[in-house]
Amino acid sequence: MRKHYNHSVGNGLRNVQITTKYRYKMMRKELVITYCKVAIEEACKRHKIEIVILKVMPEHAHLMVDIPRTMSDAQLIQILKGLSSFILFRLCPALRKRYPNGHFWNGGYFCEGVGVNDFDRVYNYIESQEEHHILA
Repeated sequence: MRKHYNHSVGNGLRNVQITTKYRYKMMRKELVITYCKVAIEEACKRHKIEIVILKVMPEHAHLMVDIPRTMSDAQLIQILKGLSSFILFRLCPALRKRYPNGHFWNGGYFCEGVGVNDFDRVYNYIESQEEHHILA
């Protein structure tokens, strides 16, 4: 999972979870889930962030991404939450009824680096989100 760059070797894998503001279950309908995925994917594509896996749950999104070596975690979160909100409100204007100020995502977030030894564990955890949240 290490990438080779001009003068360095390593990875920029991050495990990220972002939740909707007030933990409202906004992504229950298939259309909104699709719009949310498209918004996050487009935000990542514009900034050369590679999505390894993405799962959208009713009130949060889990993803593992590979970020450029020059990007900080704070920049990653700003791009993910800010740009995806911007795109999401354009795709689904009805969300403005719930969030009139345009803040779709909660102010907090979870972000940690994923090492080579942790990759399978984190990937499987994100992959099994549906099972995990149905049982809870």
